[in-house]
Amino acid sequence: MEVNQRKINSNEKEITYTHIETGSPAVCFMFSGAGYSYEKPLFYYSTMIMLQNQYDVVHIHYAYDQDIFKHPLVDITKVIVNDINPVITEVLQNHEYQGTVFLGKSLGTIPIINGIMKNERFTNAKMILLTPLLKFDSIFDGLLSSNHPAHIVIGEKDHHYIPDKIQAIENKPNISMNKIPHANHSLDIEPLNASRSITTLEGVMNRMEKFLKNIG
Repeated sequence: MEVNQRKINSNEKEITYTHIETGSPAVCFMFSGAGYSYEKPLFYYSTMIMLQNQYDVVHIHYAYDQDIFKHPLVDITKVIVNDINPVITEVLQNHEYQGTVFLGKSLGTIPIINGIMKNERFTNAKMILLTPLLKFDSIFDGLLSSNHPAHIVIGEKDHHYIPDKIQAIENKPNISMNKIPHANHSLDIEPLNASRSITTLEGVMNRMEKFLKNIG
């Protein structure tokens, strides 16, 4: 296994990404949250799940603070998509991958739903969406209109857990939904309980792996 960190210049901005290569036939691009980095549990173990299921992994190291949410969602989408697209293009130009998965957490689900899902280049790609920002109507509408195989994980104590929207999305045959009782936006159990949170994390990873194997 090779772990290479690379830099790419785009739009007068330098973006760093880590490419974990095992010679796998498929790749998973990961997009972190505003304050939820790749070293944190959901990404650490998602990366492990991908590697053990024969996916190379790409972590894109963009950095935004919470102030980004003061801007309209269309502007947020444009900023992130402009940062990630050069990395995706470079990786796919240099490797002949047969399959592609996109995995994002919170802020990282915005470019997937409002960008990648609308790109004809990725019609056959698979999506894993951890705690998507369903309070934004365009995120909800994007999920309703998409036919991509997608797996959504969200806690029932998450402020983006909106029952009517969840039900509408859950009814789509291309989407599998993992709703976590008592879990917050970090998928930690409330009131805070380390043991139950670890057990929950194990369940999230098992469901994610099942999704990967079911989609082939």
